[in-house]
Amino acid sequence: MNYTTRDTMGIYKDNLSGPGPHLMGAETLVGNDVFNHKEESLGDIKEIMLDVTNGKVSYTVLSFGSFLGMGEKLFAVPWGALTLDTNKKRFVLNVEKDSLKDAPGFDKKNWPNMADKSWSKDVDTYYAARKPGPRVS
Repeated sequence: MNYTTRDTMGIYKDNLSGPGPHLMGAETLVGNDVFNHKEESLGDIKEIMLDVTNGKVSYTVLSFGSFLGMGEKLFAVPWGALTLDTNKKRFVLNVEKDSLKDAPGFDKKNWPNMADKSWSKDVDTYYAARKPGPRVS
């Protein structure tokens, strides 16, 4: 799925001067596919986590390894680790698919305290996020 199919407001349809791709509605990004540099599907975006104290996106929660909703692993990916591929209308995360098995993850019924600085440091270190906001290709 991609942001043009989730566009319930019609802001991305036939509007080349509209808000995207540098300013987009968060709701349209939930459900977007995430691939890696090898064209392997890594999952899809389940949630976007905002730091309301500074008004910035901190993480996207990515679903990985689900088959019909069973065995789904969720993990937070720093926003700056993603690249928006506007041609294919999806996000790219430059990690090996096998490495996600070892990524800091959690169960959908047992979310971590994302405000915990040691948790966020571990996640940020794992993905080596260096830039705020996704890059656009």
